[in-house]
Amino acid sequence: MTDGFAPTAAGMPTEGTDNVQMTMPPLPQDAIIIVPVRKFVMFPEVVLPLAIGRAASVNAAQAAVREGRPIGVLTQRDAELKDPGALDMHRMGTIANVLRYVTGTDETHHLIVQGESRFRVIEFLNGWPFMVARVERLAEPTNDGAAIEAHMIHLRGQALETVQMLPQAPQGLGDAIRNITSASALADMVAAYLDVTTEEKQEILETLALEQRLDKVSRLLAQRLEVLRLSAEIGRDVQEKLGTRQREALLREQMAAIQRQLGEDEGNSAEFAELRAAIADAGMPEDVEKQATKELRRLERMPEGAAEHGIIRTYLDWLIELPWKLPEEKVIDIAKAREILDADHYGLDKIKRRIVEYLAVRKLAPEGKAPILCFVGPPGVGKTSLGQSIAKAMGREFVRVSLGGVHDEAEIRGHRRTYVGALPGNIIQAIRKVGTRDCVMMLDEIDKLGRGIQGDPSAAMLEVLDPEQNGTFRDNYLGVPFDLSRVVFIATANMLDTLPGPLRDRMEIISLAGYTEDEKLHIARRYLVQRQLQANGVTSEQVEIDDDAISAIIRHYTREAGVRNLEREVGKMIRHAAVRIADGSETHVRLSEPDIEPVMGGRIFENEVAQRTSVPGVSTGLAWTPVGGDILFIEATKMPGNGRLILTGQLGDVMKESAQAALSLVKSRAATLGIESGQFEKSDIHVHVPAGATPKDGPSAGVAMFMALTSLLTGRTVRSDTAMTGEISLRGLVLPVGGIKEKVVAAASAGITRVMLPARNKRDYDDIPANAREKLEFVWLEKVEEALESSLDPVPTGSEEAESIN
Repeated sequence: MTDGFAPTAAGMPTEGTDNVQMTMPPLPQDAIIIVPVRKFVMFPEVVLPLAIGRAASVNAAQAAVREGRPIGVLTQRDAELKDPGALDMHRMGTIANVLRYVTGTDETHHLIVQGESRFRVIEFLNGWPFMVARVERLAEPTNDGAAIEAHMIHLRGQALETVQMLPQAPQGLGDAIRNITSASALADMVAAYLDVTTEEKQEILETLALEQRLDKVSRLLAQRLEVLRLSAEIGRDVQEKLGTRQREALLREQMAAIQRQLGEDEGNSAEFAELRAAIADAGMPEDVEKQATKELRRLERMPEGAAEHGIIRTYLDWLIELPWKLPEEKVIDIAKAREILDADHYGLDKIKRRIVEYLAVRKLAPEGKAPILCFVGPPGVGKTSLGQSIAKAMGREFVRVSLGGVHDEAEIRGHRRTYVGALPGNIIQAIRKVGTRDCVMMLDEIDKLGRGIQGDPSAAMLEVLDPEQNGTFRDNYLGVPFDLSRVVFIATANMLDTLPGPLRDRMEIISLAGYTEDEKLHIARRYLVQRQLQANGVTSEQVEIDDDAISAIIRHYTREAGVRNLEREVGKMIRHAAVRIADGSETHVRLSEPDIEPVMGGRIFENEVAQRTSVPGVSTGLAWTPVGGDILFIEATKMPGNGRLILTGQLGDVMKESAQAALSLVKSRAATLGIESGQFEKSDIHVHVPAGATPKDGPSAGVAMFMALTSLLTGRTVRSDTAMTGEISLRGLVLPVGGIKEKVVAAASAGITRVMLPARNKRDYDDIPANAREKLEFVWLEKVEEALESSLDPVPTGSEEAESIN
């Protein structure tokens, strides 16, 4: 509807009538067939289209057409009623002749009707499959009197002015208004096309007094005419302010209309047909397909040069290319899965056993909600390659999503389409890239998720990793739910400290410790050497590297939990040999241990445990780092002073408190240990932890500090082959600590043969790799006295040495 007159419907469906035969009693002489309508009022002498869809109305129209009878068009009081009764109808309507009956393709029937005269309902009759009523026809008043003629002239002028101002006035409406000679017919014609409410039109229909009717129509038309005048003024102002973009958009629309008239838009029609077929073949859920179809209809109505045209087209491409269809479930071969895991990874027996259990459950319950596995361990231990092996064992596609440095929630959930350059999040992008909904998705470096002003991406990951919620994951760009329940999610992390509690709770944590020297040797021999030979363009017949050379590289040139640096150093040796092969000086090169130092330079790491614990006041501790375990030396010395405790080495607050607790414990046991109590008041004690540029913190160095202080004050050295870890209390108890597996592996790699651990950490013994357990002797501590008995060497003999100690 537009302000002023309401235009008639343009274009009607193909003509046809339903051949419905009904047996019914004859109608009384003063009765007519009633067709109830809503939001529509029919006036005499007016030709208008009428759409009907209710079964009773269709039957009424067909009966009237079949018997050549007029119909009574009666407006219902409540437009929302689907099946109105006699009490729901107005009592005055218009008798109309059916000029044309048309059946549409959408189960809607259309009538072209011409109003004849007003009528008033006397009573409704029963016995017909539609409404029938006895009615009284109402005669129209004549044009008597000067007042009526004046009203008529004024109304005709208003109506003609309104028609001229309408942008899309019904064709021939102005001529029809000029040719009307009856005041009653003019008032009804104007009221029929006037854009006012149904109630106002019904009030005009029920006004029989001609002068009052003309006055009501004139008043309503005056209001609409004022609105049109204001709208025209505003339109002129806006037109003057139109910039270049707006004018170009108008020109593009005109060009598109010209192309349609010339038949040059056939290419677009073919494109839309392809899009419609692609939507139908994509296998989308019903609500998603409905959304895609709605957007396609918008695209069809939009000129190609419109700014939103490309946005909608890109959106439809995303919807079409996503894998909505679920592929057939592939049978998991457990024996083959074991072979793949053993072939791709050396060691990691506990991890492999858990993965096989996971695959077995997926095989027996493919529709079940499997846990989200999270591999936690230092860099280079094979977390990502484990995910690839799981995908290979399951026969599924593998895709990796890197989360390191992601600090925007939209990277997970996507951007809304209102933003320029909007795209779906990384999850949906990975699904589209891999092309299947049952892939294995590796969420790499999940502990590196950041938090910025754009939101918290770890909070957005909660829905992705919750089996109860990810079946209806909603990306902001798509705006429709996407089922992630069949995706096998596997996460990797270096440490758990930065993971929020709720996110960590949604995953099953599987820890991977660092490799021992023997495991690194096997990994290098089975995987790394072959990979570097291929990367550097030589074969195993041309270049050979023996086990002694690999062991020397592991022992003296790398110190890491994983094998990445080891692979780099092996590659350096192979490249050196490749030069000799390439220049033709040799056809076969065998690299052995003596060849290492000339190529790689002097040794980077030395086994300095023995020399650093050969004097009193030095003990060897065990530390945990994000990249694996490490050995930690605690050095203590004393000097004349007034009893101060000096701590250096970038120690954190917790570690400083551990040192203070160790000193207090030594003081409390001074008599038992044979230490003169006067030393504490006359000496300052300095505790230093080397590698001063590296920050250190934590309570697990308590035992090592206690042993260093005891060694310093008693003059007895700590055994050079022993390392220790554990928190101490002032009662002398040794309390449990974390990172046992990583610490023990580091001790074995550093040449330690004996470790002292808290007795309450025996539960971690099974997690320690078998190779490390075989190399080490374990001493389990309940109290610090057990550490003294196990690790302190006897009191040195010889007067000169005794004097130097005292």
